Amino acid sequence: MGNWFQQSIVATGRLPLFCYFVMLIVAFIATRINVRLIRAKIGWFRNVNVGEMHIHHVVFGVVLMLVGGVALIVSPGSQVGTAAAASVFGIGSALVLDEFALILHLHDVYWEEEGRTSVDAVFIAVAVTGLLLIGLRPLTWDYGTLVDPAALIVANLLLAVVTLLKGKIWTGMAGLFVPPMLLVGALRLARPGSPWAHWFFATRSPRKLARAIHREERWRRPVIRVKIAFQEFLSGRHDLPSTRRGRRHG
Repeated sequence: MGNWFQQSIVATGRLPLFCYFVMLIVAFIATRINVRLIRAKIGWFRNVNVGEMHIHHVVFGVVLMLVGGVALIVSPGSQVGTAAAASVFGIGSALVLDEFALILHLHDVYWEEEGRTSVDAVFIAVAVTGLLLIGLRPLTWDYGTLVDPAALIVANLLLAVVTLLKGKIWTGMAGLFVPPMLLVGALRLARPGSPWAHWFFATRSPRKLARAIHREERWRRPVIRVKIAFQEFLSGRHDLPSTRRGRRHG
């Protein structure tokens, strides 16, 4: 194990990324344990308040990201020092992403259905960091001399945009590292709630929309239920009634 870590992580210069990856996961799990204990009103676990103002942990996350980010910029080049700064940045990232839904909606939806967006954001960050850690790089794929690299990057970006517009978030993110997945995602039928389906299926192709809905119900819904069950096991139940519905922004 020690030899693998030395050869695969330290010798390849990936120690800072490894520290960021580990601290992102550890800090997220620790944060979720803490907020679940606060919600259950167990022991001395309580929200941080200044007077009547509740201080969300995203505030601490932003501060830690600033500290870690500046430390990475001014780092003298030592891999150990850079790894320490990356660890701080990873903790801050976990705290910020854990309240990503609050940033997205500009409203506290932490325990509501919309709050699951925060857990999805953390999962995506962990997945992308993990792919980087094993050596994959986005928008690069070795086709030899058959394809111009610049043209390949542009084509991959276009396919990624189409895939994401079709509502295939995970395929689009993974496809940035494994471009053939983007081709599959771009050619497959769009999800019924995606922008692509709204633009091209709703009025132009009701038959395709019906097929998309059928596939969603038959194949994707069971997978989503499993994902939600795992999320709730890890992060707690997002079971409060939504306060977003019917809101208007001026």
